[in-house]
Amino acid sequence: MSDDRSTAERHVPVLAERCLDLLAPAVERPGAVLVDATLGMGGHSELVLRRFPELRVIGIDRDPQAIELAGARLAAFGDRFTAVHSVYDDVDHVVATHAPGGVEGILMDLGVSSLQLDEAERGFAYAQDAPLDMRMDPSTGTSAAELLATAPVEELRRILRDYGEERFAGRVATAIVRRRERQPFTRTSDLVEVVRAAIPAATRRTGGNPAKRTFQALRIAVNDELAVLERALPRALESLVVHGRIVVLAYHSLEDRAVKRALARGATSSAPPDFPVEPETHRPYLRLLTRGSEEADDEERATNPRATSVRLRAAERTRPTPDHMRPGARSAA
Repeated sequence: MSDDRSTAERHVPVLAERCLDLLAPAVERPGAVLVDATLGMGGHSELVLRRFPELRVIGIDRDPQAIELAGARLAAFGDRFTAVHSVYDDVDHVVATHAPGGVEGILMDLGVSSLQLDEAERGFAYAQDAPLDMRMDPSTGTSAAELLATAPVEELRRILRDYGEERFAGRVATAIVRRRERQPFTRTSDLVEVVRAAIPAATRRTGGNPAKRTFQALRIAVNDELAVLERALPRALESLVVHGRIVVLAYHSLEDRAVKRALARGATSSAPPDFPVEPETHRPYLRLLTRGSEEADDEERATNPRATSVRLRAAERTRPTPDHMRPGARSAA
């Protein structure tokens, strides 16, 4: 069933003011362009367009429904907003097409969107019975049901262990294979039932729904989220002009770890530690804007559940990237 609330009511942007404050020195310049690499329902984009009246925003999302809803929400901004239906690891191509000189700001709000969680029929939520899909773009790729029907038990165990950090990955994977031999998985409730039975009773009594980690793991696998993020980060950094800024919101440790590595690499000298003089080409090309990761305060956590696990990191581009420090360039992908 579709949600009858307005798009603005359905999506409350996380750490919104902090994101805008971090981006401001870069995007308040005349003619500035910001890429909202994970557009969703357009909450962050609406706020930046309102606060910075000369800013142009390019919004990227793989979900056609998000493109439609955000496009309607932001239509009043006219040609200051452009929506692009694509996966955000294509950010360098999108920038080359729509802002060939590079962009002043990039915002990434990672993970599953409010839209995808709210629409029960998309199959992302373990608390609602629905078709077992989980694709962010329902028009392409392999659904969660198809993955569960075909993946070997060792592959399932790896997915649950690596992407869901599930302690009982082996037990759950074995239970999934036994169940599919009798009857295929088609509904989210089928999977919840199997996971619940596979998790020891003592563990089920604490920590919320025992299927939470399995659903996270399958969602990440179905949408190839971590590989997309690993490709997107260096391409996004290469798309920033000097003094441009990137802000990234991550919601679990796997995402945050990838963001931390990418930003730390750009903010660290690549010269050997025993070099007497640091060559210009080995100096850092990023300046970190946050000390570690930042979290939402208690007030925001109480009013916006999605803020509970957020980790924010940000950096500023200080100079062009030297050729030897471009591991994520598309030619090498």
